[in-house]
Amino acid sequence: MHHFHRCVRLGMTFAAWGLLFLTAFAEDKGSDWPQFLGPQRNGHSTETGLIDKWPANGPKEVWRKPGGVGMSGIAIQGTTAVTLVQKDEKQWLLALDAQTGNTKWETPLAPEYRNGMGNGPRGTPTISGNFVYAFTGEGILVSAELATGKIVWSKDTVKDLGGKPAEYGMACSPLFDNGLVIVTVGGTAGTVAAYDFQTGKRKWATGDNPAGYSSPTLLTLDGRKQIVAFVGNAALGLQPASGALLWQYPYETNFDCNIATPIAVDGNVFLSSGENHGSVMLALKPKGEQFDVSTVWQSQGTKSVLRNEWQTSILLDDYLYGLDNVGGAGPVTHLTCINAKTGARVWQKPRWGKGNLIAADGKLFFSTMNGELVIARANPKEYEELGRKEYIGTTRQAPALSRGMLYLRDDSEIVCLDVRR
Repeated sequence: MHHFHRCVRLGMTFAAWGLLFLTAFAEDKGSDWPQFLGPQRNGHSTETGLIDKWPANGPKEVWRKPGGVGMSGIAIQGTTAVTLVQKDEKQWLLALDAQTGNTKWETPLAPEYRNGMGNGPRGTPTISGNFVYAFTGEGILVSAELATGKIVWSKDTVKDLGGKPAEYGMACSPLFDNGLVIVTVGGTAGTVAAYDFQTGKRKWATGDNPAGYSSPTLLTLDGRKQIVAFVGNAALGLQPASGALLWQYPYETNFDCNIATPIAVDGNVFLSSGENHGSVMLALKPKGEQFDVSTVWQSQGTKSVLRNEWQTSILLDDYLYGLDNVGGAGPVTHLTCINAKTGARVWQKPRWGKGNLIAADGKLFFSTMNGELVIARANPKEYEELGRKEYIGTTRQAPALSRGMLYLRDDSEIVCLDVRR
């Protein structure tokens, strides 16, 4: 929340101030973080007035509350923050007051989910209007009332589409578009499916690919809005209302491990995958109702400039900032900046380590695997770190940012930090 202008009426009471703050907090929709990777699903926030100099003791902790096991991120609308946690042998949809951390409600969605690559739910909930949509570790898609947590409908998508859960768990964060809730399932009757937001009835399903672990996104390419899904062995472009396949680009990786979300770059599409796979920039050319796909540039294999493992890169002013996962006998992760138009590496911070990132106000906000918050300027000339501090335990989730507050979580706690100037 941006600082308020000084009150010129000395007679205004503290109670009135409180009411004004709550009203502005609730109505400032531009500062919501309602889904995976934020408002546009690309890791960007439009907030300004954020921290420019690292405080002596790091950003101030506003609150810290118990959460639960899982890899789900945090979604925020108004004064409500939601995430998925696992505790008491169940997967829960948890809603907290974004200002205080106090529990608003918690709703059990499914039995606990266990997996050798980590227990608990993976996907981040999506808030749209009065509802929140969640996807559990085994692929149950749920709609709940945002105000109360009451379940509106629940759908076992894997059973619906005749498949089986992905080997490392269903990791897709639901995408909402024009009354449809869209998820990647990887069933025999469809890879990507859309369900009616009011009833949970399936509206369409497309593809016969494995699910992978990426989340679909909405991109406008050549003036046409489309769903782009990076599934287990390919990227798919789909017509949002019907699910019709507009284009497909094969991208095979070991164990179907495509995880990062596709990014639009000047009408092109950027894809990246870790473990010594690499990156490719695709150009789409209309061909009737469909598109032909060609390669603008690609950088694959052990010499690749950028291999995103489970972190989506950030595009700022024609530069991509991302974590380059080098596989092999001793896997390491470098922080890398590349020229998005050419694919050329601009700079690299070797052995930076695993983490995840978002961008706002000309800065990059990282959460690292060992629980640190790191803030750096988005500088295409060199790596410029403002500071770092450990706040939580091991985490894979990118931070969430809303109204000057940054939210982190691990397998036991949720923390809110004040990152305003």
